[in-house]
Amino acid sequence: MTLIGVNTINLVNMKKVVAVICCFCLVASSAWAQDEEETQKGFKKQNLFTGGSVTISFFNGQTVLGANPIFGYKLAKWVDAGIAFNFMYASQRYYYQYDDKIKQTVYGPGIFTRLYPVSFLFAQAQLEHNFTSFKYYAAPGSTMYMSGKINTSANSLLLGAGFAQGRVEGSNSFYYICVLFDVLKDINSPYVYVTTNPNNSTQQHATATPIIRAGFNIALFQKR
Repeated sequence: MTLIGVNTINLVNMKKVVAVICCFCLVASSAWAQDEEETQKGFKKQNLFTGGSVTISFFNGQTVLGANPIFGYKLAKWVDAGIAFNFMYASQRYYYQYDDKIKQTVYGPGIFTRLYPVSFLFAQAQLEHNFTSFKYYAAPGSTMYMSGKINTSANSLLLGAGFAQGRVEGSNSFYYICVLFDVLKDINSPYVYVTTNPNNSTQQHATATPIIRAGFNIALFQKR
């Protein structure tokens, strides 16, 4: 489990977010306009889908519970886009000392797009803004002097690729698994591992960790 540091949002990273999202929007718009197989104009409710992934983990005194529900629309044969919501709760015992405890809650909205070069492989970009609440509970008689909550927030741009099982012509219901990385690497991101320079405690470095998500895409109003 990754603990969250305290830092301000990097404006340069924000510019990168805008540039990448604009590129994906342009690609999606172009694909929607040029897809010759979907000639019907206007909104089609059968292109709506929902779904998402769930995280449940218990090990070595640690508990991690999470969910990433999505709601989207099939823009074209090889382009999906939509909105997402991220939630994660994590707790761990014996973090600094015996019988101490930490609790961390992460939540926030996001938008995503998937591009399918072939029916069973996709590239994904997901922009999230996550809010994090962290609290440390010292053990009885502890020498640690941490109290109260630390609240932070950060932008994350998740880029990666995945595999879709069961995605066939005429159906938008399938199982998927993907691996993503937060390319912005804000030290407040829940998707990075933060290390501190032993010679200078004010210098911190964030390393992106792989995010593995597996879940279901469920078609709404699908034609039979």
